[in-house]
Amino acid sequence: MGVGYRWFGRPLLRFQDSEKAHGRSIVMLRAMSGNPLTRNLLKLMYKPRTSLPVKLFGYTYDHPFGLAAGMDKNAQALRGWEATGLSFVEIGGVTMLEQGGNPKPRMFRAPHAQALVNRMGFNNDGSEKIKQTLRHHFERHGKPQVPLWVNLGKSKVTPLEDAPLDYATTLERLWAYGDVFVINVSSPNTPNLRELQGDEGLKSILHLCNEVNGQMAIEADGDLKPLLVKVAPDMTAEQLVHIAQTAKSNGADGIVVSNTTIERPDTSFQRDKAVFSEQGGLSGQPLKERSTAMIRTVRQAVGGDWPIVGVGGIANANDAWDKIAAGATLVQAYSAFVFEGPAITKSVVNGLAKRLRASPYSSITDVVGSEVLKEDC
Repeated sequence: MGVGYRWFGRPLLRFQDSEKAHGRSIVMLRAMSGNPLTRNLLKLMYKPRTSLPVKLFGYTYDHPFGLAAGMDKNAQALRGWEATGLSFVEIGGVTMLEQGGNPKPRMFRAPHAQALVNRMGFNNDGSEKIKQTLRHHFERHGKPQVPLWVNLGKSKVTPLEDAPLDYATTLERLWAYGDVFVINVSSPNTPNLRELQGDEGLKSILHLCNEVNGQMAIEADGDLKPLLVKVAPDMTAEQLVHIAQTAKSNGADGIVVSNTTIERPDTSFQRDKAVFSEQGGLSGQPLKERSTAMIRTVRQAVGGDWPIVGVGGIANANDAWDKIAAGATLVQAYSAFVFEGPAITKSVVNGLAKRLRASPYSSITDVVGSEVLKEDC
């Protein structure tokens, strides 16, 4: 199916609006996972048979590869993502208020670079509606069989000084349904959002979110939910280290590296040039080296225990391995699902298993940060 998608599915995308194609894919995945027969067919075609267990945040992940935020903003196809074999699924970004996002068109494909440019602007149903969506899913189908992550964004109309309440309100509404929450202060498509990566903004958001997290845990007589911070790639190494250390010292349980970039690569392909001229964040292969270098920088700065989740330009097992060796415990993909289709999960996981068998390591967790440790020796 991976070859079939590249030969037939991917060429058809050239004739479709990127956002409409994205929406149709989610609808199709939801429909196929709604029937036991076709759901089992998805598992047969796409679910890896290899196990590469990773223990993190109180869960055992089947392998390190999961879905990044942005692909299923409104939690429409949770059973479909499970069926395709992902070890965790991140929905969102979810904002406190429902919002339509930026004017269309706002998503563009650069096929030669295998990159996407988007300026979606946190379009989503809002935290109250998504709470009802998740409640209905849990009541009808039970809790997802893989950890459910929730990406928290800021509503566009909320002033920066009120951002902590915006994030904390969404956290409170979705707390009962999410297993891990990612505080997104790094999207380039909400005006001035990246200013919240600064000391005072990040500290105030983490303080209120930790407070809400504690209150909800007490009310539910349960454990605290892990809170992560997602950062942008458009900063210096010194700025990155400072943000990571600020997040860690103010109660963040880990960091996601990285979001989309406002920088653009060089290209000789006219179609890619046209896409790169569009405003918005770029994801996909051109971000690969930058995000991996950032992971390495954070791992060297914070030591071996604080979790890093690697995302940006993962299209195959070697890309995933590089991020894990640089210091990522888990990795995620977004653009690869557009260019490679759902078979990317099996390809990455089986490829990681093959690399592991040929390595001196006995488990995938032994690989985490091995490149950094080797440099330190």
